[in-house]
Amino acid sequence: MSDLFQSDISKPEVQAPRPLADRLRPKSLGEVIGQSHVLGPEAPLGVMLASGSLSSIIFWGPPGVGKTTIARLLADETDLHFVQISAIFTGVPDLRKVFEAAKLRRQNGKGTLLFVDEIHRFNKAQQDSFLPHMEDGTILLVGATTENPSFELNAAVMSRSQVMILERLSLDELALMAARAETEFERDLPLTQRARETLCEMADGDGRTLLNLIEQVMAWRVSQPLDSDQLGKRLMRRAAKYDKSGEEHYNLISALHKSVRGSDPDAALYWFARMLEGGEDPRYLARRLVRMAVEDIALADPQAQTVCLHAWETFERLGSPEGELALSQAVIYLALAPKSNAAYVAYKAARDAARKTGSEPPPKHILNAPTKMMEKHGYGVGYAYDHDSKDGFSGQNFFPETLPRTQFYAPVERGFERDLAKRVAYFEKLRDQRKRD
Repeated sequence: MSDLFQSDISKPEVQAPRPLADRLRPKSLGEVIGQSHVLGPEAPLGVMLASGSLSSIIFWGPPGVGKTTIARLLADETDLHFVQISAIFTGVPDLRKVFEAAKLRRQNGKGTLLFVDEIHRFNKAQQDSFLPHMEDGTILLVGATTENPSFELNAAVMSRSQVMILERLSLDELALMAARAETEFERDLPLTQRARETLCEMADGDGRTLLNLIEQVMAWRVSQPLDSDQLGKRLMRRAAKYDKSGEEHYNLISALHKSVRGSDPDAALYWFARMLEGGEDPRYLARRLVRMAVEDIALADPQAQTVCLHAWETFERLGSPEGELALSQAVIYLALAPKSNAAYVAYKAARDAARKTGSEPPPKHILNAPTKMMEKHGYGVGYAYDHDSKDGFSGQNFFPETLPRTQFYAPVERGFERDLAKRVAYFEKLRDQRKRD
């Protein structure tokens, strides 16, 4: 048994095949596909490297766009020792060990580039622990995050770092990556040209996903190139990036709202569909549509609120997926409706005036006088009952006596508010006439 064991361990170790993404990892920054806005000669990283002055960096971008690869290559370019940790698996004791090793390395004349993946996962105390080591030069921090760093990272870490936004790869960049993969395999993908384009679209801007898909395709044994339909049957399209509780949620609802405000029904429908495809709760969208009707359309088309509420009610009665059609019709109606924020502006201005004027009482002539004491103090004295007045309009002052009359609501010349503007002007004319009388 002992001899057998000895002979087994003496055999050369058989290495597992390396994933394609690892085999195609760039050897220099010049080989990186995409991110020229960061890596180019006049771009932030290019300028830093040319000047020999690299500061701590936070890479913010979606998965599969090269954050880890660029960090590794930066260490090579600057002759720093590369250390990689993940905030998901690293605790305070692990961080202490990393910092102590970096201190020893520095004493021996070697700097450390510490790459922290998912850095936004660290809590405030853990993020603070980086600061003294960043300041004394023990580490050069390169963090990577898929979340907006201005929301997720401490101000102190942000102030000591430069945030660089990495973008999802374009279809042309993904096509270049596919060509490199074919060179590695020494054969073409068994796909038609349109199917190649479909494969890149499936990756949704993620280079790592594309290479994983290519590995699957290259393992197939096919007699002739597959077309897009055949490819779609064999591969699942990557789910669109969408986090219902994260920044992408707010980005897409902002895009939907602004498309409606901008009277573009096609773009509004696209973002509405994107959110549904991402798994958004249709009830959340229904509520937001009502808000758009109130905030951006308002009295220019009072029917807009009714349309949204009926669409919401229809969804509740029909359920999914049929109910989404009612909501999509509300999206189209809102986008094409006349727009006005006059009521919204008036409301905010009135609230602001109310805060500034505090507890100013109403004028006494519009106060009720249910007791004799109140009558004695002038409550209700001089009140003109509008229905008894000419034109049903008294023109009396209803503001506090110390507050000059202020116009908060200024209707626009669009939709139903065009009629309201005429009414405002009419009553203002009557008010001036009553003053003269």
